[in-house]
Amino acid sequence: MLLAVDVGNTQTHVGLFSEKELVGSWRVATDVGKTGDEIAALLESLLGLDGFARDSVTGLSLGSVVPRLSSEYAAMAAAKFGIEALVVGPGVKTGMPILTSDPRTVGPDLIVDAVAAQELYGAPCIAVDFGTATTFSAVSAAGEYLGHAIAPGIEVSLDALSTRAARLMKIELADPGTVIGKTTVQAMQAGAVYGFAGQVDGIVARMRAELGVNAVTVATGGLAPLIFAHASSLDKLDPLLTLRGLEIIYRRNH
Repeated sequence: MLLAVDVGNTQTHVGLFSEKELVGSWRVATDVGKTGDEIAALLESLLGLDGFARDSVTGLSLGSVVPRLSSEYAAMAAAKFGIEALVVGPGVKTGMPILTSDPRTVGPDLIVDAVAAQELYGAPCIAVDFGTATTFSAVSAAGEYLGHAIAPGIEVSLDALSTRAARLMKIELADPGTVIGKTTVQAMQAGAVYGFAGQVDGIVARMRAELGVNAVTVATGGLAPLIFAHASSLDKLDPLLTLRGLEIIYRRNH
């Protein structure tokens, strides 16, 4: 079976695939200080939670935006699992031409999302990932990666607001049910949810205009369900898009 690991700045999403079928998935906090031994213990624990043995893992596909952890995962895979990790980056076959000024600087998460969106939902498409940053990856009708937009993530923006405004506190991010808040918490939730939904609709509209076609949009990431309910430009919701992309890229290289 294949372990797909999406290492983000805030969270790490782990998926286990049997052939093309996702049979287990887990989310944990990203810890930049973890050693290979600690990562191996964590993965073995997660697998064991759902009754999977470590020796059932025969491959690892890794997409990481944290360079230090990329090397730790790769070394751990060889030492503890006896396998060679596929680390998404320059030199890995994605099946998608990257038409940016410097393809080497494009984050692996952006490429993985784009590959999955095209494979599963067709092109042209726009993959929208709600993570530490909110990213928009554009794919042409010919299946080419054209570029992307990056905006501050919802939680990052709220943290900045509560840090820099003395009378505003940290809040739980939830759907307020109204855009006219009756409390400070509700007002901040309204600004975050409806404000970011409007941002998504605006960026998607501009990307579609540049593409010259009504490209299908696919939302993913931990906060995707919250915004999907309020952004009319989002067509598909797939919280597992990145993991599926890692599985697709692994197959294209084996």
